[in-house]
Amino acid sequence: MLRKTCPSPCEGEGCPLGQGEVFQDFWVIGMEARANLIKILLAAIKTMDYSLAIAALKKDPILATVIEQVGDCKLDQVQPTGDLFFSLSRAILYQQLSGKSAAAIHRRFLELYAEQPFPTPEAILNTPDAILRGVGISRPKIVYLKDLSQKIIDGLPSLAELEVMEDEAIIQTLTQVKGIGRWTVQMMLIFRLHRLDVLPVDDLGVRSGIRRLYALPELPDKKTVEHFGLKWKPYCTVASWYLWQSAEL
Repeated sequence: MLRKTCPSPCEGEGCPLGQGEVFQDFWVIGMEARANLIKILLAAIKTMDYSLAIAALKKDPILATVIEQVGDCKLDQVQPTGDLFFSLSRAILYQQLSGKSAAAIHRRFLELYAEQPFPTPEAILNTPDAILRGVGISRPKIVYLKDLSQKIIDGLPSLAELEVMEDEAIIQTLTQVKGIGRWTVQMMLIFRLHRLDVLPVDDLGVRSGIRRLYALPELPDKKTVEHFGLKWKPYCTVASWYLWQSAEL
């Protein structure tokens, strides 16, 4: 089911966006007005106040210690650029590679289309596989990129359309693309769509953080991670960020 009310924790009362009543009528306004409201939300997210999340997560004494040591949550400092195609194509290229290697391949990939602000699906489909291989992209990833390109052309939802979809609906939609798994979409939910209650249960950093902080004998499985997540809702994204940061303590 799609979200019908303002996603702000204030639920309209004292809404920092001044949009409490407006969002109750979100689905009876036109697409243009809806897009304008989305822009308002995105602008607010860029300066997001995580104080409500921090206060809730500090009820977990172990996580509270991590929060005190790490300091303010800085998730909102990540401001990606580009459209959905850019975001997902970058995610594909970064899979199973070190950050340095992936960044080099991604840079060479973008240089193939230097005359455009960002590569387009049509441009990718028209690029011979040999040229893509020449910049270091593996054969499976070429298949993934071209499948993504075709699905974008065929009508995959835009970022603006994803903004008004529930997390699970977004995951089910985007994992239809070859090479795009649940974890990849969850990273986009966290860093691109700024969703607050995402718990990537298969993420090694999250699992390692839980094992280390809660003194588990081994890496927790999916069910165990989900159990921990119950006490962090509805701020699992922020909890995940602190679990990642705990590796540096």
